[in-house]
Amino acid sequence: MKPDMKLAREQSFEPLAGVIRFTSEADAIRMTNDTEFDLACYFYLSRVSRVAEALEGGMAAINTGLISTEVAPFSGVKQSGLGRDGSHYGLDDYMEVKYLCMGIQPA
Repeated sequence: MKPDMKLAREQSFEPLAGVIRFTSEADAIRMTNDTEFDLACYFYLSRVSRVAEALEGGMAAINTGLISTEVAPFSGVKQSGLGRDGSHYGLDDYMEVKYLCMGIQPA
């Protein structure tokens, strides 16, 4: 697959996987982040910390194909959406914050 192909440029929910050749870690990160969509990304490698930090996706599956769990926030970034579903972060959109400042009187 080539980086300028429709599958690489648009968000797709079909059961398919595109594979693009890259020459370096920096090249792979640049191509991955060069999109207006970024719901999730999957990668398999041993240099996880540096790559996971550099990728812009809302979620990253590292050395696994399973990304969803009830304790993890499900989210996208860029044109893939804002906000969080799942986990305690998913409740934030439905909660109101109230600040209470109370003076304590000495006994």
